[in-house]
Amino acid sequence: MNQDILFADIQSWDNDKQAVNFPAQQAGALISCWVSLQWLQQKAAQELTKESEILAVFSANRFDLEELAEELIEDEAFDSEGQILID
Repeated sequence: MNQDILFADIQSWDNDKQAVNFPAQQAGALISCWVSLQWLQQKAAQELTKESEILAVFSANRFDLEELAEELIEDEAFDSEGQILID
């Protein structure tokens, strides 16, 4: 794992975006990373309707999500707003 990219143990559900936000930091820059509800539901193999369920699935998959986000950051695969999207 690239130690130049750090992930805080912070995550939050955004109902409008239907995604979980988790921040990363690279060379002092804060990068907003998002994982879609659809991705989490595929991993869980079930529909997730409660925020607590969504965040529990996120936590269970945190390591994989951080690895995916790290690869996307290294590939500079940012969206138009400078964010990383996993869906």
